Amino acid sequence: MRTGSPAQAGFTYIGLLIAVVFFGLGSVGAARLLASTERVEREAELLFVGHQFRQAIQSYLQAGPNAGKYPATLDDLLLDPRYPTPRRHLRRVFVDPITGSTDWGLVLAPEGGIMGVHSLSEREPLKRANFEPEDSLFALAVQSPAVAATAPATTKTATLTPFAAASSSTQPKPLGTQPYSYRDWKFVVRPTVAK
Repeated sequence: MRTGSPAQAGFTYIGLLIAVVFFGLGSVGAARLLASTERVEREAELLFVGHQFRQAIQSYLQAGPNAGKYPATLDDLLLDPRYPTPRRHLRRVFVDPITGSTDWGLVLAPEGGIMGVHSLSEREPLKRANFEPEDSLFALAVQSPAVAATAPATTKTATLTPFAAASSSTQPKPLGTQPYSYRDWKFVVRPTVAK
């Protein structure tokens, strides 16, 4: 025995299809939100890891019989070869949270050694502003990689301070030829010049 007209069955079917579409759109929105949240967490972890490298390089520069020299390799931060007893500036070479690899881009100092690291990811970061003061030049890289590479240090102290400048071997590209990526987040230590 039938309990409804064929027209009612058609409306029920269309209503069910609309509900499935809305459920699908909601699922896509939730997936995008989850992916965005995960990416924000990875960026925060990259900033933390970069600061750890920066602190380790600064510790290496300030310590030892050859103070003022940069480490030749990242392994020198794990076990400082300048000391007869083990001295560690960094517990381990961290995994890049963006690429998932322990391979890092190295920023070489003009006088030799490694003065900083950066991610090898070509992806464009979500974070573009509101960086910590020591990372303030990352925001300039959004505007122009050439501006960030040549911007002066903003603090005037007698101690070593971070300075996110590209190495002298890297020539700035013309404006608009290089997209903003995680490679622009260079965690560099550079001694300040007293004026």
